[in-house]
Amino acid sequence: QLQLVESGGGLVQSGGSLRLSCAASGFTLNYYAIGWFRQAPGKERERVSCISSSGYNTNYADSVKGRFTISRDNAKNTVYLQMNSLKPEDTGVYTCAAAYLSCSHSMDYWGKGTLVTVSS
Repeated sequence: QLQLVESGGGLVQSGGSLRLSCAASGFTLNYYAIGWFRQAPGKERERVSCISSSGYNTNYADSVKGRFTISRDNAKNTVYLQMNSLKPEDTGVYTCAAAYLSCSHSMDYWGKGTLVTVSS
């Protein structure tokens, strides 16, 4: 079946780094844009970053610009989110999702998420 599986979450101190992975199974990511979303306790889900199917176009929420980097390795059918200079407000469940070709399209497939906790 078609699945997205996130990994790489965990507990990290403020200022630390984590790299999240989003691996696809049952389909190829080559034709899909991938977005990373997060939901903090008591808050609505927000999109933090997205990368187009080609990898040429990326975008970031203002709150993570300069600290997070999204990338993809289509040969490994995986998208990454490198998170540096983490802050307590980055805490939340991070979920990846796939949209056909472009980040402006609706997300068709969703993972179950991985928890990131940043301690102060």
